[in-house]
Amino acid sequence: MRQSETTRAWMLAEAVEFLQSADRMQRQFFWLGQPGESPNWEPPVDMYVNDRELGLLIALPGVTPERFEVVLEQQAIVVRGERSFGASLGAGAVLRMEIPYGRFERRIRLPFGSFQLSDMLLENGCLKLTLDRLK
Repeated sequence: MRQSETTRAWMLAEAVEFLQSADRMQRQFFWLGQPGESPNWEPPVDMYVNDRELGLLIALPGVTPERFEVVLEQQAIVVRGERSFGASLGAGAVLRMEIPYGRFERRIRLPFGSFQLSDMLLENGCLKLTLDRLK
């Protein structure tokens, strides 16, 4: 590989890493709010689709099943709830807090078509949703 090709590949890799970092920061940005206010953060989502179903994996660390709801709308699915402050932490001074807490909401636009929620599993801090494609 020539020097210019190596430089371009490095610059592209750096640019991609920078964009991914900016996206993570945007999604994880949160502020201290009062109960009843608008959501403070949006959980990250992975999504896949095939000819039979749509799958979503939503990161909800420290959120129990009683603290969130899933609503299937016409062309979107909404996951909203609340992560309690200091979930799973012991007593002491907070030195670092990177996992957001408070009210959250994530509205995920669905691909064209009709879907029905067929399975929901909360495991290892992630919510797995399966939506069957309706014919």
